Amino acid sequence: MASYGFPSLLLLSCIFVFASATLSSPSSPKVSLALYYETLCPYCSRFVFNHLSKVFENGLITIIDLQLVPYGNAITKGNVTIICQHGPDECMLNTVEACAIDAWPDLTEHFKFISCIEQLVIENKSKEWESCFMKLNFHPNPIIECYNSGHGKELELKYASMTGSLNPPIQYVPWVTVNDQPLHLDYENFISYVCNAYKGTTVPEACEHLTQQINSVEKANPSYEVCFAD
Repeated sequence: MASYGFPSLLLLSCIFVFASATLSSPSSPKVSLALYYETLCPYCSRFVFNHLSKVFENGLITIIDLQLVPYGNAITKGNVTIICQHGPDECMLNTVEACAIDAWPDLTEHFKFISCIEQLVIENKSKEWESCFMKLNFHPNPIIECYNSGHGKELELKYASMTGSLNPPIQYVPWVTVNDQPLHLDYENFISYVCNAYKGTTVPEACEHLTQQINSVEKANPSYEVCFAD
């Protein structure tokens, strides 16, 4: 039977330690991406449906922690009454989308539902939002129970607190932050900011093809539109 001398054992120990360190080393933290919005602001709807949906393309979602906060420019009085910029229908849809985030915590699920509603807003069909249940084969009960039980209101009050605690304060919607830093009027260029903020070594395809876009963006004169607070 072969025997291992001290040098061999030392080498094996070093290999084991190196392998263990490699396996246990934490991966690079994901980039925090947050959208503070309201459901009936047309610019929010367009951003969600036409731009934010790109987080699911070319591996971008692997480096992002995305949080949606449907409250926007609403006002809370006495920690009880919420008044929304575009009226009661917006308060209702804000709450519905908050319930969707809570009921279906998987981003791919609640984003589909929210994107479906926001597409209807773009098409001036927001009152048909319940059709998204059938389109996506999602059961409506979790949303109905959340809304009718008052849990949706609790979620909205939580989002009100989150929105109100932003520093610098929210000025308009859509209000997009990357690692808690607002992008201001350059929000449609969020992918560039995410890729620049990512510190990992494995870069997703979405970032590999972004160099020319980053260099060509005219950040000094953005032309994006927003819903300012009343």
